[in-house]
Amino acid sequence: MLPVDPLSRLRHRLLTHAPNGGMQAAAALPDLRLIRNEQPYSNHCGAYEPCVALIVQGRKRLTLGGTLLDYGPERYLIASMDLPVTAALLEASPERPYLALALRLDPREIASLMLEVPPGSGGGRADDDRALGTGAVTPALLDAFDRLLALLDQPGDIPALAPLVRREIHYRLLTGEAGARLRQMATAGSPSQQVARAVALLNQRFDQPLRVDELARAAGMGASVFHQRFKALTAMSPLQYQKALRLSEARRLMLSDRLDAAAAAYRVGYESPSQFSREYARRFGAPPARDIAALRERETA
Repeated sequence: MLPVDPLSRLRHRLLTHAPNGGMQAAAALPDLRLIRNEQPYSNHCGAYEPCVALIVQGRKRLTLGGTLLDYGPERYLIASMDLPVTAALLEASPERPYLALALRLDPREIASLMLEVPPGSGGGRADDDRALGTGAVTPALLDAFDRLLALLDQPGDIPALAPLVRREIHYRLLTGEAGARLRQMATAGSPSQQVARAVALLNQRFDQPLRVDELARAAGMGASVFHQRFKALTAMSPLQYQKALRLSEARRLMLSDRLDAAAAAYRVGYESPSQFSREYARRFGAPPARDIAALRERETA
């Protein structure tokens, strides 16, 4: 028999549908990701796409630029644009694994709901301009996520019911603490949408030299205003953002493709391996060879 409260039901469903560690796609619900980890980690680099992430068990700490953000089951995470972050998993064990899920946000769905939900309907102002923030988890939001995961046990109902439940989740977010961030994300011509165009260009061409004025033109802003807006949203300058992308991709290449540090550095756009090694050590706390060796040891432990 399923537990009575929605958080316990979500925990039960995640343990069932995410039996293995790591992030898993739900094939029947392609916008949904299920996450399970059985050991803590630190200094893990990744990228958040526009999504809502809900921790069902455990705690996590994210670093965006110089900003730290802790969250757990009582608060969901909202990312309103693509963002490179450093993550630390604070609570996880084989007996009590970290369990979470992430649902990709649909700006068209948000824009449609904005026509029906006037500003101020529960979704107050964000306390800052960051594209990454948290909001209070409510019983109604938990219940909607529980019904979405329940559809994995009834795949025949997914085509008819999943769009309705996803719309409800977007509604609960829009009328909750994340409402202001979501409105910025979905409003045509907003600073968030303008900067998102430059972010898309950076993600496509992070290994190439890019000038701030080129990014500003992509955003449709003057260079000084663009720099200010970009930093307000991402907690980084455009150059710092590009560097974070380059170093994260270089780390992946060394870990997964077994490139050496110099080859990885050139692949992601560095001209000087020594500069790459210095910046890598500042970001990850150790030179490339030592960091990758520690990561491989951790994976085989």
